[in-house]
Amino acid sequence: MKKIINTPNAPAPIGPYNQAVIYGNTIYISGQIPINPANGELVMDSIQSETKQVMENLKAILEAAEMTFEQVVKSSIFISDMNNFTAVNEIYGAYFKSETAPARETVQVSGLPKNVNIEISMIAIK
Repeated sequence: MKKIINTPNAPAPIGPYNQAVIYGNTIYISGQIPINPANGELVMDSIQSETKQVMENLKAILEAAEMTFEQVVKSSIFISDMNNFTAVNEIYGAYFKSETAPARETVQVSGLPKNVNIEISMIAIK
């Protein structure tokens, strides 16, 4: 049976989906964009601030599911410009220990919701 995760500490979904779904011991976290959940505003100052907000949103969802980044087994990063890869990687990497970092892909896309520059989704195992 699946369990829905929604927390006020991460942005509310902007479509017909939930922040995350737990099925068995696996959590599937929907793609997060840089929306500040406190005020609903986009964080668009820099790719670094966007990435940090996305990671904080993901952290809030993991915490709502009583999990941590150490339990993440797969991440998908979507960015609007591959020239931002190094900056994104630096912020993203600060949330993981190298010995427990998940599998990952980073893909440049032509557009993301609300014209943001980054979106990240994750899968984690309890």
